[in-house]
Amino acid sequence: MTDPNKNINAEVIAVFPNKVKLSVDDLSKFISADEQLEKLKVGSYLEIADDDNHKLIAIIESYAIVVDEKKASGRSYVIDANPLGIIEGNNFTRGGDALTIPPTKVLPAKQSDIKAIFCSGLKDKERFCFSKLAQNIKIDTPVNGNRFFNKHFAIVGSTGSGKSHTVAKILQNAINAKNSGYDGLNNSHIVLFDIHGEYKSAFPNANHVDSTNINIPYWLFDSDELGDLFIESNEDNSHNQVSQFRFAVTGNKKKFNPNLPQDKIYFDSPLKFDIDEVIRYIKNINNELINKKNNRCPTTKANEIIANRIPKYFESDLEFEKTSADFVNGPYSGDFERFILRLETIRNNPRLKFLFDNRNEIELESILKQFLGYTDERKANVTVFDLSGIPFEVLSITVSLISRILFEYGYYYKRLLTGNAACETPLLLVYEEAHKYVPKSDLVKYRASKTAIERIAKEGRKYGITLGIVSQRPAEISETIFSQCNNFIAMRLTNPDDQNYVKRLLPDSLGNLTDTLPALKTGEALLIGDSIVMPSIVKVDECKEYCPSSNDINYVEIWKEKWKDVVFNKIVEEWKK
Repeated sequence: MTDPNKNINAEVIAVFPNKVKLSVDDLSKFISADEQLEKLKVGSYLEIADDDNHKLIAIIESYAIVVDEKKASGRSYVIDANPLGIIEGNNFTRGGDALTIPPTKVLPAKQSDIKAIFCSGLKDKERFCFSKLAQNIKIDTPVNGNRFFNKHFAIVGSTGSGKSHTVAKILQNAINAKNSGYDGLNNSHIVLFDIHGEYKSAFPNANHVDSTNINIPYWLFDSDELGDLFIESNEDNSHNQVSQFRFAVTGNKKKFNPNLPQDKIYFDSPLKFDIDEVIRYIKNINNELINKKNNRCPTTKANEIIANRIPKYFESDLEFEKTSADFVNGPYSGDFERFILRLETIRNNPRLKFLFDNRNEIELESILKQFLGYTDERKANVTVFDLSGIPFEVLSITVSLISRILFEYGYYYKRLLTGNAACETPLLLVYEEAHKYVPKSDLVKYRASKTAIERIAKEGRKYGITLGIVSQRPAEISETIFSQCNNFIAMRLTNPDDQNYVKRLLPDSLGNLTDTLPALKTGEALLIGDSIVMPSIVKVDECKEYCPSSNDINYVEIWKEKWKDVVFNKIVEEWKK
């Protein structure tokens, strides 16, 4: 039998708390008995042993060539390696301070040992895999699926780094994972906010929702969302606008819900109201005249005395005109001219028809079913919200409403469960290009979505709702949201601000692994966090059948083709929709 140790010509020459320095006389002889292992390179694994059952696993960080005329080759090699942990039997433990001095042998790590690292302590029912080791694609890098999905995760990387394919692969693997013994859908529930409309091709059987079929009634908006939609906060009398708008909406909700306890109806209660009647109220209070000699009650041109503005001001546009010196302006007379114009402009905007048309015919139950893929037509594990057709001015509050409703769904579902029963339908919310609606900004237009998603980041896990944050500009994302993520898939990042931001937020640092961020290939990533036994550079598996429509355009190849005419009238028609 061949002695696997006969070619050993490496030795440990220095040990530091976070580094091991090795000297190798001849790299051609520095080989493993494992013939399948690829040639050594930066990122390759080594085993440093003091006996066959006790090995330190280290990863090569760098190497240097030392000129040595005494050697036959005229040179030797010095390798710097980062210690990862100890393998005893088939168990891997992080940390590298348990070796005796000096170690007896140094070899490239065997595949069986590397596989043992990633499978150590991982039960089959917890195993979830979507990538392989970048240095050796024969080795899977599974994660603990419970920890990966339960504690929020983030996928970051510059454009073209492979983020969309990574998102698609992770979610496809999640919806295809099953226990044996049943057919049909598994119990995964995923909501994907698709800002560019690129995931329809990746999930052809998903529940696809866009601006043409989305059910988002304006009456479901909370106070922040209604304020963002209708109130201009920088106007001088915005406080009066807010007070009267809140008063009118609350009064209108009471009118439309007479069977509910009236003292339990508030401005942001998820109850129906009629925005046209609210606008009518604002118009009337802006035009009203008061009769000084009649208890200062509003009085119309027809001399009709209005004892109660509600519900009278909801019913019609009243005419007010001074008929004597006894008539004076009401408390808000003329103050709301611009406010009324803005209310009517928003109400009649054809691009916002999905908020206002036939909204009072929709029930909350049907909204939840559409959001979660429980429609009567079919069930679906994934709901893709195509936000590409949503006007930018309402993008934030649209995302805010959907996020908030889903959080409250989880909250009230939890309340229905008895005792300490676990959540029956855990929900994952994936935000593509998250910096678009939860940026590190104090602007009012982002307030609603930031509030909703930050609440999920801080409290969602208790109710079975977790986040997947995807962005090419992590430095622009709300720190509250990003800092709650316990698992990261960091792909190629070329912007120094983004690189530094990710390095600062990563929960686990290992040597100079993060320095590889600008040099990663497409599809490669630094996988790090609570779900994986140790941080690793991985190659994300490719989508085999269904891919997102985010491939690069072959400019030069297309430009070489014959001139193509553009059908401008069709483009303009689509533009005007």
